[in-house]
Amino acid sequence: MAKKVAVIGAGVSGLISLKCCVNEGLEPTCFERTEDIGGLWRFKENVEEGRASIYQSVITNTSKEMSCFSDFPMPEHFPNFLHNSKLLEYFRIVARKFDLLKYIQFQTTVLSVTKRQDFSSSGQWEIVTKSNGKEQSAVFDAVMVCSGHHILPHIPLQSFPGIERFKGQYFHSRQYKHPEGFEGKRILVIGMGNSASDIAVELSKKAAQVFISLRQGSWVMSRISDDGYPWDVVFHTRFSSMLRNVLPRMVLKWMMERQMNRWFNHENYGLEPQNKYLMKEPVTNDDLPSRVLYGAIKVKSRVKELTETSAIFEDGTVEEDIDVIIFATGYTFSFPFLEDSFVKVENNMVSLYKYMFPPHLEKPTLACMGLIQPLGSIFPTVELQARWVTRVFKGLCTLPSESTMRADIIKRNEKRVDLFGESQSQIVQTNYIDYLDELAFEIGAKPDILSFLLKDPKLAMQLYFGPCSSYQYRLVGPGQWEGARNAIFTQKQRILKPLKTRSLKASSNFPISFLLKILGLLAVVVGFFFQLQWF
Repeated sequence: MAKKVAVIGAGVSGLISLKCCVNEGLEPTCFERTEDIGGLWRFKENVEEGRASIYQSVITNTSKEMSCFSDFPMPEHFPNFLHNSKLLEYFRIVARKFDLLKYIQFQTTVLSVTKRQDFSSSGQWEIVTKSNGKEQSAVFDAVMVCSGHHILPHIPLQSFPGIERFKGQYFHSRQYKHPEGFEGKRILVIGMGNSASDIAVELSKKAAQVFISLRQGSWVMSRISDDGYPWDVVFHTRFSSMLRNVLPRMVLKWMMERQMNRWFNHENYGLEPQNKYLMKEPVTNDDLPSRVLYGAIKVKSRVKELTETSAIFEDGTVEEDIDVIIFATGYTFSFPFLEDSFVKVENNMVSLYKYMFPPHLEKPTLACMGLIQPLGSIFPTVELQARWVTRVFKGLCTLPSESTMRADIIKRNEKRVDLFGESQSQIVQTNYIDYLDELAFEIGAKPDILSFLLKDPKLAMQLYFGPCSSYQYRLVGPGQWEGARNAIFTQKQRILKPLKTRSLKASSNFPISFLLKILGLLAVVVGFFFQLQWF
C-alpha cells in the first residue's frame, strides 16, 4: 500500500514535491489555502494574510535554463529572464503536463500538524484542516512543508528611534505593489536586497527623490554577463565552482572585487560592501547604477534616528521632508501549524539537517522544502530536495544518527557564517553547485565527470565547463531522463531563440571561447601531473 504524504502549499516547492511523490509511487495530497497554484509567483493586487506577496513588476533573477525542472525545459520562445506572470505560465504547463492539479485541495488551510501517539513506531502525523468553515482531520505517513518563508515580514522598528514620531507613511516592502500613488514623493527605502533595489529603481521614475539606506553595502551585478549571456550560465560552472573552492580567500576576494567593479566602481557609488571577504549574494539589478548616476536615487548610510519629517543618518547627514519609508528588511520564518520545536531558529541557525529534516524526530517523516537561499536558482534546488526526501520517506535512502545530524548542522552553520556572515538575511544561505551535488549524491544522481570523460568526452567537457543546469542530474541514477543529454547540448539554442527576432547574416567567427576552455583543461591536467611529480 502506497504511503500517504501531505504536501502543505501549492507554490513551486509544493508542485515539484507532488511530482516527485508521484514519481516514487507515493500517494500525495496537497493542501493550498488559496484558490490557485503559484504561491509567491502569483501576483495579486491585494496583500493577503498568510500568503506571500510580490510587486507587479517582479522579474526572475535566475535565467530560464538554470531555473527549469530537470526533465522539462522551458519553451524555447520564453525570454531568458521571466516576468512573474510568465513563470506562473510555466508552472501551469508543468501542472497540466504531469497532471498535478488532481492532488490539490484548494482553499484549504492547515491548522495543525501533530504527531500521532504511536509516532515512535509508525512515524505518522495527524493533520487538521479547515475548508468552507468545516474542520477535518486525517492521518498521513509523511509531511512535506512547502509553505515558504516569505510570509511574515521582519520590521525591526526598535532599531529606528523616533519612528513613533514620524508623521509620514511607513510599511514593509511586502505591501508594495506598483509605483502609482507615489508621484512627487520623497521616499526612503531601508535595505539593500533585491526587493529594496527593485522598488527604489521603480519608484525613482515617479517620485521626486528616492533615498536608499544601507548598513553594510552590497555588490550589484547585471543579469547580462559575458557576450550578453545570462549571468548564471556563465557563473555557475563546475570549473568555476572548483576554483572558488580551492583558491585562497584573499584571491577569491580580489577576483570578486575585480569582477564586480568591471561594470562600475562600487566605491564611487557608495555601494561597496563593508566586509568584502564575505561571499554574500550580490544584488541583481540592471538599472540601479544608472539611476544613481542620474541622481534619481541617492545612497545613504544607516538611519540613526527619525523625526516627524526627516531622517538622520549615521554619517551625520539629514534628509528633510520624507513622505514615505519602505522597510525592505526581509522576513522571519513562520510555521503556525507546527510545534515550535520542529523548526527552530536559535543563535542565528536553523536546526534542520541539510536545511530539511528536524534531527530529533524518531522517524524521518517530516521535511521542510525550499527553506534555503542558494547562490543560484531555488527551483532546481527544491527539486533535488524533493527527489531525496521522497526516497527517504519510501525507505530507499536513510538518514544518519541524531548526533551525526546535529554535528553536521553545527559544522554547516560555522561554514555559512565564515562564508556569508551572521546577518539574518544569510541564515539559510548556501553555495549552489556544492549543495546540489550533495543532494544528488544522496540519491545516486550526481554525474561522474571522469567516467563521462572516458565514454562521452564531449558531454564531459560540457558538464565541467558549461552551465551546471538541472539536466545534469538526470543523466544517471533514479529518475534518469533520456532527453537530458540533448537538453544539455541545446541550451545555447534555447537561450538565443528569444533574442533572434531580427534576421542577420551568419557569422563565421571561430569559437575561440571553446579553444580557451580546452587550454584551461590542459593547464589543470598538466598542473596536476607536475604536482604528483613534485611529491
